[in-house]
Amino acid sequence: MTEMANLKPAHFSWHMEGPVAVIRLNGAERKNPLTFESYAELRDTFRALTYADDVGAVVFAPNGGNFCSGGDVHDIIGPLVARDMKGLIEFTRMTGDLVKAMLNCGKPIIAAVDGVCVGAGAIIAMATDLRLATPDAKTAFLFTRVGLAGCDMGACAILPRIIGQGRAAELLYLGRSMSAEEGLSWGFFNALHAADALEAAALSLAERLAAGPRFAHAMTKTQLNHEWNMSPEQAIEAEAQAQAICMATKDFERAYRAFVAKEKPVFEGN
Repeated sequence: MTEMANLKPAHFSWHMEGPVAVIRLNGAERKNPLTFESYAELRDTFRALTYADDVGAVVFAPNGGNFCSGGDVHDIIGPLVARDMKGLIEFTRMTGDLVKAMLNCGKPIIAAVDGVCVGAGAIIAMATDLRLATPDAKTAFLFTRVGLAGCDMGACAILPRIIGQGRAAELLYLGRSMSAEEGLSWGFFNALHAADALEAAALSLAERLAAGPRFAHAMTKTQLNHEWNMSPEQAIEAEAQAQAICMATKDFERAYRAFVAKEKPVFEGN
């Protein structure tokens, strides 16, 4: 299995806090934009996380008071204007592959959002499992403001599931900023924290998840992502099979024995 503790990416920051991986985008002076290289490296990292036993959860953290300003104007948008259709679809498929890798990595991902969270940065936050923010967080899916469709990197499929069709349509058509208070009341954010408490709250939540039954968490993530495409009958059957698989794990037996002994279970992920 892949071990991620010694990962040294070139285009973003990575470190481990025990079993929790913490990611920060580079470029605080430019509010942490994405580049061709950081997209690709993030995609490959989340793909590798599928096989990483040493990572129980991931925190996508801010850097310098901001989360992400989206695709870099000079490094991405400028070169895209000069590309032909083959080059354009190569890029849009690569960015979509980052979201696919996040959805399929088998690890709970927590976004800790502060300041600017726009464009592809808003997509990254959307693709996480849980989202915390500061009151100063400003989230915008601003693709239409640069002449593009709002249907970018899965936004039209995923965002309505989080905040509802009408609210998602408003944000994706208008490209306007969603305040932190709106995000909380709409269900985009799970909680708001002061800026000096945000990362500690995200790490605490991630550590709690990492200490839980990791195999079962991966199964939960899989079913949350897959069941939107199922009928209720299909979902019930899929969950029956998923739960039966979890019942065959040692963690399930550990939880039973701990309950009988009136002890707290210690999960080992198998």
